[in-house]
Amino acid sequence: MTGSSTQGIKTVLHPVSDLAAAKEVYTALLGAPPQADESYYVGFDVAGQHIGLVPGGAAQGMAAPVAYWHVPDIEAKLAEVTAAGGTLKDPARDVGGGRLVATFTDPDGNVLGLLQDPQA
Repeated sequence: MTGSSTQGIKTVLHPVSDLAAAKEVYTALLGAPPQADESYYVGFDVAGQHIGLVPGGAAQGMAAPVAYWHVPDIEAKLAEVTAAGGTLKDPARDVGGGRLVATFTDPDGNVLGLLQDPQA
């Protein structure tokens, strides 16, 4: 297999309609308070994974949770998956602090995410 590898799924974002209610449920589930707690996003870092709650996510095209594969080079991985038959949904964009995210769909329309952390 050629191309760049991934670092695995480390981030899963969940669309929510009621951020406060969802925050309570996920806090109970994960047994820890969120590390990021803003009106536009709540994020938990537990057991090596990041679980994010996105208010209004359904309106942004998130019909279901989206798993984000962490990669060292998001543009190279997007080129690789689209050449293999994936379809670009949302191109890479900076979501703060140099962290890049993008989404694509597989041949069945499942949405998959890619995430590139800032270069150290």
